[in-house]
Amino acid sequence: MRCLVSGGGTGGHIYPALAVVRALRDARPDLDLSYLGGARGFEGRLVGGGDILPYDQLLVRSLRTAARDVHLVLDPVRVGLSVPQAWWLLGRKRPAAIFSTGGYLALPLTLAARARGIPTLVWEGNVIPGRSTRALARLATRIAVSFPPTLTAFPGKAFVSGTPIRSFDGIERGAAREALGIGPDDRLMLVFGGSQAVTTLNTAVFGALDRLLDRWRLLHVAGDAGMPAALGARATLPAAVAERYDPKPFLTDGMAEALVAADLVVGRAGSSTCAEVAAAGVASILVPYPYAGSHQRANAAWLGDHGAAVVIADEAFTSDRLASEADRLLDDAVREPTAEAARGLGRPDAARVIAEELLALAEGRPLPSLADGAAA
Repeated sequence: MRCLVSGGGTGGHIYPALAVVRALRDARPDLDLSYLGGARGFEGRLVGGGDILPYDQLLVRSLRTAARDVHLVLDPVRVGLSVPQAWWLLGRKRPAAIFSTGGYLALPLTLAARARGIPTLVWEGNVIPGRSTRALARLATRIAVSFPPTLTAFPGKAFVSGTPIRSFDGIERGAAREALGIGPDDRLMLVFGGSQAVTTLNTAVFGALDRLLDRWRLLHVAGDAGMPAALGARATLPAAVAERYDPKPFLTDGMAEALVAADLVVGRAGSSTCAEVAAAGVASILVPYPYAGSHQRANAAWLGDHGAAVVIADEAFTSDRLASEADRLLDDAVREPTAEAARGLGRPDAARVIAEELLALAEGRPLPSLADGAAA
């Protein structure tokens, strides 16, 4: 049996797709899997080499172009051309079912799948659904959503799966902290911005270092662009203080361990970040990315309303505010109820839930999401 997985553009679409790939392989080691990406997306570099699984690519690219240039005309043309391209590809691959993490790639793929009679499972990771997911809602067979409020956007077709994320299985907190050099009496703050811009976070951290490092150890994922400034800031610190500040460009392989080891996470409010802090049961300060429509604001608000995160608007996230909140959350009695509330919202088995739903679609079996009453 063959299934196709698709997700492209940013890490927020690609990494959940790959989490489902891993869950499918765990459930069915003999399953024939392939991956479909698009032009210009990060997936071409991450999956395109074919080392992870067979990879194909559509002409369509991200539709977030804001500039008034030739792509304003060419992008709709690429979408149109990608429909017959996807139809031909599906005829060649003949998957029994398709999983898509939504976004621009889902439009031509779901249209072609509907024409071929292939069932599709589309994932929507934000509280407020994206335009593409809303557009293809009638075409998709089933829609998995990360947040319960999103069910109302897709009546009769959606179920709550959570966000497919990296696995925390087998990661012991004490061992993770020891590997990072974190002592039993230390408090670890982890700062990262996902695959989107991290300038606001970096600027606030640099301006607050002298007030943070006397009380916190700081693991700072600054991105490639932020590393020169991070290393420069560390060079100005006394040696004993600099040792408590660990900036890194990326932390892809060790991020699960860092999340489990952390006492406080500072980050954006993409679906994966919200899901991971909840699954890890860690308190967080969420700073919604202001240029993602209202998606991240709504995601963060949902956690904040449940007492599971501190939410600070991008324009209000200054060095002074970071230092003030960090000082307040240093107190275990203040921080731990937030961590416990986050843990209560976690859905660490989301990838497995989605994999089981997709396999049921592929085999024509009763759907687990309908059996347990999770549908809208």
